[in-house]
Amino acid sequence: MTVESALRGAAPHLLLDSLRTSLAQQYAASSADLLLIDYGFTSLRPVRPVQAPAGVRHVPVDTGPVGRVFRTQQPYLFRDDGPTATVCLPVTVRGDRLGVLVVLLPRDRATPESVESLGRVAETLGHALCVADRHTDLYRSTRRTRALTVAGEMQWDTLPGRACTGPAFDLHAYWEPAYTSGGHLLDWSVTEDELLLVVADGAGPGTPAALVSTLALNAIRNARRAGLDLVGQASLTDQALYGQYRGKNPLAALLLRLDLATGGIEVVDAGSPTLWRTRGTTTERIELDRQLPLGMFEDTVYATQHLRLLPGDRFVFVACDPGGPPPGGENEAPDGPVARALAQTGPLSCADAPRAVVRALRETPRDVPDAVLVVCLDWHGPEAGRSGTAPDGDGAPLPPPPSP
Repeated sequence: MTVESALRGAAPHLLLDSLRTSLAQQYAASSADLLLIDYGFTSLRPVRPVQAPAGVRHVPVDTGPVGRVFRTQQPYLFRDDGPTATVCLPVTVRGDRLGVLVVLLPRDRATPESVESLGRVAETLGHALCVADRHTDLYRSTRRTRALTVAGEMQWDTLPGRACTGPAFDLHAYWEPAYTSGGHLLDWSVTEDELLLVVADGAGPGTPAALVSTLALNAIRNARRAGLDLVGQASLTDQALYGQYRGKNPLAALLLRLDLATGGIEVVDAGSPTLWRTRGTTTERIELDRQLPLGMFEDTVYATQHLRLLPGDRFVFVACDPGGPPPGGENEAPDGPVARALAQTGPLSCADAPRAVVRALRETPRDVPDAVLVVCLDWHGPEAGRSGTAPDGDGAPLPPPPSP
């Protein structure tokens, strides 16, 4: 039986047991441990019980070989002076970075071919973890450095994750606070033809805001799965929120449809988060026709407007709590801190930029926002979806990420 088959057949809470047995049989591995990223994206935490002879402790995400593997998404092979070698492998599902698998092999079995093969095992493990999460609390419990609030639990159970990637695009998100909730809403759906994305400002802290966001998210999904267009999705969600709250809890949101064949975009701006575009070396805010927030008035009529992405373009969505982006000084424009944060993080990869932007905003000296959501969308172009490489285009490509 292959490792992949063993993982598919294992009980949800026994994935590691099954994996360890298979790796021992097929690779002579003496131990295998899985470290999962915590909700705050600060440390990698081992799933218990640990098998490594010397034990495995939680590892800060910004240091050490395990952290480097998580950040760079490249496997790491370390041959010590003894009879063994350590292989660290990223565990990732469609761009969503879950953790790192650490395998101890006999020194003579630690070959490039073995590392490549174990990389496929780590990928399969990631998919198995996503399925297992529906049936056991083991892996979610591992990811906590402290208790989540009820609102935080609701948010993590409704949001789809932190990333989604395809041949033509990369989409990554990061938000704080992680263990409570700012009420932010984020969702996406991908088909062969389109990417549908919704980003919404937080409705405020605590369970009431989480309830607003949960109702809105389920209304949007209901409309989307019924085949309604963006206007229909906005209208149904508007009606659901108004029917429940009578205008007392409106939600500022942006609904977007990206045509994966052309880069054409339809967008409904319902009092939305700010949208920024990086094209070549220029970063600018995209001024949209802002319409009424969802749920503010009964039977609001929404309309779409159209944009276009060029290969190499980056969209960044920035959602702060209802007070808006934090001011950096009395005479500074409200978007000043966001513009500075984007300028500082422009060279970073799509995966790293959202976290860096959030941290830059949270470090603003005055009026730090309680909750921030940043979503980064990199468009490679339709040719990348067909050939696996980004085509030349009118938009200059983004700079490559810095070396780890």
